[in-house]
Amino acid sequence: MAKSKNDLDLNPDDLHFIPLGGSEQFGVNFNIYAYKGKWIGIDLGIGFAGPELPGVDILLPDPAFLVERREDLVALIVTHAHEDHVGAIPYIWPRLRCPVYCTKFTAAVLRRKLREAPDCRDMEIRVVAPGDKVTIGPFEAHFIHVAHSIPETCAVILETPEGRVVHSGDWNLDPAPVIGLQTDEKSLSQAGNDGVLAYIGDSTNSNVDGRARSESDVETGLDAVFKDCRGRIVVTCFSSNIARIQSICKAAQANGRSVAVVGRSLHHMVGAAKECGYLNDLPRFLEEEEIGDIAADQQVYIVTGSQGEGRAALGKIAHGQMRHIRIGKGDTVIFSARPIPGNEKDIDALKNVLIGAGIEVIGSKDTSHIIHVSGHPCRDEVADMYRWVRPELVIPVHGERLQIEAQADLARKCQVKQVIVPHNGSVIRLKKGGSEIIDHVATGLLALEGKRLIPTDHPAIRERRKLQYTGSVHVSIVLDGRGDLVCDPQVTTVGLIDQEDKLEKRLEEDILDEIEDILADMQREDRRNDHAVQEEIRIGIRRMLNIVTGMKPKTSVHTLRV
Repeated sequence: MAKSKNDLDLNPDDLHFIPLGGSEQFGVNFNIYAYKGKWIGIDLGIGFAGPELPGVDILLPDPAFLVERREDLVALIVTHAHEDHVGAIPYIWPRLRCPVYCTKFTAAVLRRKLREAPDCRDMEIRVVAPGDKVTIGPFEAHFIHVAHSIPETCAVILETPEGRVVHSGDWNLDPAPVIGLQTDEKSLSQAGNDGVLAYIGDSTNSNVDGRARSESDVETGLDAVFKDCRGRIVVTCFSSNIARIQSICKAAQANGRSVAVVGRSLHHMVGAAKECGYLNDLPRFLEEEEIGDIAADQQVYIVTGSQGEGRAALGKIAHGQMRHIRIGKGDTVIFSARPIPGNEKDIDALKNVLIGAGIEVIGSKDTSHIIHVSGHPCRDEVADMYRWVRPELVIPVHGERLQIEAQADLARKCQVKQVIVPHNGSVIRLKKGGSEIIDHVATGLLALEGKRLIPTDHPAIRERRKLQYTGSVHVSIVLDGRGDLVCDPQVTTVGLIDQEDKLEKRLEEDILDEIEDILADMQREDRRNDHAVQEEIRIGIRRMLNIVTGMKPKTSVHTLRV
């Protein structure tokens, strides 16, 4: 049960931090701070569901804890426009209804999302720029530019009389970004000089030694790969990676090729980028129907679907479902993206389809050229950050336990005074001389199922999960007032038998015989009771099928009296 508002007794004079999502998994980043009785949120993102949640693609953090405190919520700050930091806002904001602070590009992306979210029409978006300092309730928020794989990403320094906190968001130390500037070392070092109580930061690559390479290396690498390609080139990447889109376009331009963008999310991102002045120095993108009119060795497609999503552009292209795009033997597909953990099987399945069609598939491990770099810091970069901000405390977030524990280990090796490894829901008092976990609040995930949001432990999802493994049997019987059968029962099985197999078809006849035997063994009085009839038949059929097939299918029985 979630705690009620009165169950969490916080001293308003202390500064507190609570991760509500993203501290035990990739995605669904949602972090909140409390001071002087007021709350501020940082990021509100989505995650991707696995096969354990059938019928669900998207996960969101459950905001119930913060919804109870909505009248004291002064703002939501969004560090950048990646889906795992901004994607949940159209669904969750109507429950929070607070001002949203973000940079111009993030605002452009968010406004496009809100076109399909009528409940968010009155959202107040307050645009900030890197370097801005804004007073928000009892907090002063200082927005610091950091390099990342999407424009206008900011770390946030929250300042209060109780201490200064550096909340990094996503970042890296790209020495030569193709879009934007390097991470603002000067401002971060100045924060360190002024004194940093806590650094709360990105753990994604904390178990990876060394440094991430530069996006400029990707442009060079793609150029080299393109030179060896003879037919069409299809490059798939994250739609939000504007720098990667530019790298692909530059490589195409250097090789005399024209570019088309395919996929709804890519068009949204490119539109937001151009609105904010990015990508405008590139040749015009061709439409899908246009690019097909030029020679195959002059074509480049940038497409969605790098994670193997069947409904994305690459999946449709692979299965011949795109009207204007046909690829085959002699063409090349380049995966310029890292697999999100859990998506490897889907990606490999898609690659198998492409390879089976005679298409050359190139991933980052299939070439000596650099065709993808991470937007997140590796261990040496994280160590640089510690040297700049010199925090008294490190709290690793944004990652699974493997990555979070790796950053904690690194912080200890870098002689950080204190390290706290959080769980989602940990209530951490941030205090000079000794921070600590003082409580825990209930957290959870919501599933986007079609057009509704439901908890991931919703009965409908539990039932679908069972059906994945056991199948189902549905029985309809018509009885008279005495409890005798008026006609033969109707039986429907799902996921149990092959209707074309005569031996398996016989199983349905055995079920009919079992129903008649069950009714014959029941007392006349019980046969007049619909509930008793339904339960006896349900239990009997499940028992019989377990003996015959070794399975216990979901069984439902409906009765009709005449």
